[in-house]
Amino acid sequence: MRRALISDIHGNLEALETVLGDIAGQGVDEIYCLGDVIGYGPNPRECIDLVIENCQVTLLGNHDQGAMFDPDGFNVGAERAIFWTRSQLEGATDRGGNERRWEFLGELPRQHKLPPFLFVHGSPRNPLSEYIFPEDIYNHRKMERLFQLVERYCFQGHTHVPGIFTEGNQFFAPEEIDHEYTLGEGKLLINVGSVGQPRDGDPRACYLILDEGDAGTPPKITYRRVPYDFETTIRKIHAISELEPFLGDRLRQGR
Repeated sequence: MRRALISDIHGNLEALETVLGDIAGQGVDEIYCLGDVIGYGPNPRECIDLVIENCQVTLLGNHDQGAMFDPDGFNVGAERAIFWTRSQLEGATDRGGNERRWEFLGELPRQHKLPPFLFVHGSPRNPLSEYIFPEDIYNHRKMERLFQLVERYCFQGHTHVPGIFTEGNQFFAPEEIDHEYTLGEGKLLINVGSVGQPRDGDPRACYLILDEGDAGTPPKITYRRVPYDFETTIRKIHAISELEPFLGDRLRQGR
């Protein structure tokens, strides 16, 4: 079984369409989305529709929840984007479609288990909103507690920074492992990166492929970086007064 794992689309239609096109050529059986389909970006409805159509499993992200309820813990730009996103999902021009989108968001689970794999948006301790940053490898107590909650392998998004955390307090960015990693006996926390808003200095959309292997072959992951037309996304964001211009500008730098 080969699964594509995507996360943090954030209403970026150009990135999502490009990634789905890339996935189509990778011999993938299923697509899992680890949350934050919306927020920040200019095409929330279209992105929800594509996820509904293409993803076999989708998890709840903190921005998805923020659109349904009062946003909590967001900066001003993110909060304004959430309120604008909500207005797009409440518009009367596509009432039937929006009802379906709200129903979809309202039924999203916070985690998905497929032993030995666990899939969350944030962390195994707080699936919705806990961040795990690369520098957390120096916070031994935090990492120890997180790994205690993991059977073997946990996949997550949320930080928009792809990479692998080992139980030995190491972090490997995709370029440090030549974008491939064989999953061994030790426990791992694996960030799949962001489709619509990368923050590791690389503006290309990021996702990974999980090849589960078989009885004689261990599982393996492969990170993929896909260039997309972010200038179109930036122009769309700049044209919407409720969205802060920096939400578009930072797509150029992958920050």
